[in-house]
Amino acid sequence: MNRQTVVIIGGGLGGLFTGALLTKEGYEVTVVEKNAVAGGGLQTFSRGGITFETGMHILGGLRPGGSVYKICRYLGIYDQLQMCELDHDCMDSIRYLADGREFRIPEGREAFTDYFIREFPHEEQGIRAYVETLYRMTDEVDFFHLREGRPDLFAHSDQFLWAASDLIAAYIKDSRLRDILAYMNPMYGGVLGHTPAYIHALINVLYIEGPNRFIGGSQQMADLLAGVITAGGGRIVRNELVTQVQVNEERIATAVVTSAGHSYSGDYYISAIHPSRLVEMMAPHAFPKSYRTRVASIPNTYSAFSVYIKFKPDAFPYINHTCYCQDDYGQVWTHGLYDADNWPRGFMYMTSADPDQGPFAAKMIVNCLMPFSVVAQWADTKVGHRGKDYEAWKQHHAELVIDKLEKLYPDFRQTIDQYWTSSPLTIRDFYNQPEGALYGVRKDCKDIMLSQLPIWTKVKNLLLTGQNINLHGICGVPLTAVNTVEALVGQNKLIEKINLYNDQYGKD
Repeated sequence: MNRQTVVIIGGGLGGLFTGALLTKEGYEVTVVEKNAVAGGGLQTFSRGGITFETGMHILGGLRPGGSVYKICRYLGIYDQLQMCELDHDCMDSIRYLADGREFRIPEGREAFTDYFIREFPHEEQGIRAYVETLYRMTDEVDFFHLREGRPDLFAHSDQFLWAASDLIAAYIKDSRLRDILAYMNPMYGGVLGHTPAYIHALINVLYIEGPNRFIGGSQQMADLLAGVITAGGGRIVRNELVTQVQVNEERIATAVVTSAGHSYSGDYYISAIHPSRLVEMMAPHAFPKSYRTRVASIPNTYSAFSVYIKFKPDAFPYINHTCYCQDDYGQVWTHGLYDADNWPRGFMYMTSADPDQGPFAAKMIVNCLMPFSVVAQWADTKVGHRGKDYEAWKQHHAELVIDKLEKLYPDFRQTIDQYWTSSPLTIRDFYNQPEGALYGVRKDCKDIMLSQLPIWTKVKNLLLTGQNINLHGICGVPLTAVNTVEALVGQNKLIEKINLYNDQYGKD
């Protein structure tokens, strides 16, 4: 067979979904990954005999009928995924330390709406209009629903490109409720006055429709996607960092060269890494100066500090939903800022599910947003060689997090067997993300064109995929992979196949 070949730079969520879908389309795929294990944010690691997820903790779009559900069914991996649904009557909880209030938010459009009306009856009209707007705005995005259409951000209603904070304020007068309705901010790196309303709407609707979590860790999805690629005659090259993309004078990519000195060639090349990292690999003639300048000027999302806790046996209950905590109202848009005297002002935590999960949790993951500037003094260091000051800094910040958890759960420290930490430096080095950007480049409604990079680049056979294009996360990245594949096979061609397969074979 004389199949067309594709080399994908980066074996994270975007690279693996794009590679798996291209394999189904008959392409011969080579994925080149810098780490020993492919998966990016799907990867897990083990400490103290416990497996922790690195980034993919909450799953939207994987309930029957959801977009990622359909894609996974089409790829033949859905039935092999081990997942559980979160509590239907409380998919998320939010605690405010200032007044001790806890809000337990149910899944489902009607239940979500009714819950907030009960809590804030004086805002009933605004709540109904707000939820209606979220769903209307989401319905404008064809590819979010795997509908045939055009992935065009600019053929939408005026509110689509408002700031998310302004959208909430347009319907809700109560300042406390405004803060609560923005609680998913840590899921998309929201910035006051800048994050587009459509990002807020898509993420919220995705999880209102019902979230899942993996049982036994997220690496299973990476392994299954890699299995689709290798079963189709492709390969996953691990432990090789791409250091150069060779481009001839006609702006056609001819090969990628890795840190191991190996060269991989194909008919097409797809970058699933941060665009600024890609530009660093290219010779000056590959991209016009204007393109390089544009990529360099796109702001990044903020990063995170995480604490990974191993519990003593039967010491802490398993919680089958995601938990959020904030010091006070009015701070939800400032989690990405840092105040050494008052940190963290808010955080997200979860107890991951194990096989045969019982009433007690084995572990907890706590994520606290943090800008890269906090760790900039160690920017030139490498993993395992950052020095005693850095280790002391990490321990100090872990203790600050545990102090806050003690306010939620008295004697929380007594439940801990061991804990470990990661910082923005970890994210930078592990994911190869500039400034440890948690969600890649930042979408900004004040200059939306800046961050909207097209799938085709100025190099004729080089395309882009991954979280920096269109949307991030467990739903956004697979959908972006569909867009990238359709750039090669034809618009709406893959969507048609995915929907046809699910209509004929994908029903339970």
